[in-house]
Amino acid sequence: MLFLRVVKRLFVGNDGGTSTPYLRWASARAMSSTSYQYETLNVSQPRDYVLQVELNRPDKRNAMNKAFWREMVECFTKVAVDPDCRAVVFSGAGKIFTAGLDVMDSTDMFTPHPDDDAARKAKRLIDVVTRYQETFTVIEKCPKPVIAAVHNACVGGGMDLITACDIRYCSEDAWFQVKEVDIGLAADVGTLQRLPKVVGNDSLARELAYTARKMMADEALRCGLVSRIFADRESTITGALDTASLIASKSPVAVQGSKVSMVYSRDHSVPEGLQHVAIWNQCMLQSDDLMKAAMAAMEKKTATFSKL
Repeated sequence: MLFLRVVKRLFVGNDGGTSTPYLRWASARAMSSTSYQYETLNVSQPRDYVLQVELNRPDKRNAMNKAFWREMVECFTKVAVDPDCRAVVFSGAGKIFTAGLDVMDSTDMFTPHPDDDAARKAKRLIDVVTRYQETFTVIEKCPKPVIAAVHNACVGGGMDLITACDIRYCSEDAWFQVKEVDIGLAADVGTLQRLPKVVGNDSLARELAYTARKMMADEALRCGLVSRIFADRESTITGALDTASLIASKSPVAVQGSKVSMVYSRDHSVPEGLQHVAIWNQCMLQSDDLMKAAMAAMEKKTATFSKL
């Protein structure tokens, strides 16, 4: 029965449709994914097979307006199927990483129509929230590893964003804040679900969520929110790009399979995770990458892998 459940999750989905990350990725392969032009994001390719996606509203402290929530989904849907991208660095332009939600720009999104009854108000609000949740979940669904390079303030929605990333680096002046309780709401687009699993400390995660206190870079390193601290913004981004380049030099079949498996295993038991990766690898072990890597190791050369 476990085997059948895993097959269903991989190839059918719980709803009988194409809602699984694997099928979304596979069905989008025919899409053009080489053009990245956005109002709130600046996308560049600073290294081979590495994209840098940068929050690009420095005059607004990179606050997340309505265009941002839409453009993130559009961007990472393309990144997921771009054969010229094997890893992503996510950074922020200007003085801070992000101030979180642009409250002034988003107020009307949460204001129900006065003539609506309770059911219709609730339906409208849950539609908005679930759409906003996808803005960060799309990072997790993307099979390419995403490295967050945080400098200075990472507030509110910034925490939702970075906890959906695979790897987090920060500068010495970085600080982190789950800000939502200070504006009268519970964080609802990912932090409460992902932060406890990222830091492995439920007590700390609850403290941060309930108090909205600031966490400085050194504490973020100690608790595992970030894995490295750099002197400043520039060196943080450089360090993230170096790691992304190293990842991009590996087999994309192996790297992307590793991410898919680790995301799945986080939310499932060990036996289910083992079954999942076994089913995944029954296909992927037939890749040419395995032989290329083995031959390169024997010849003490660097393997070159085909685009995926």
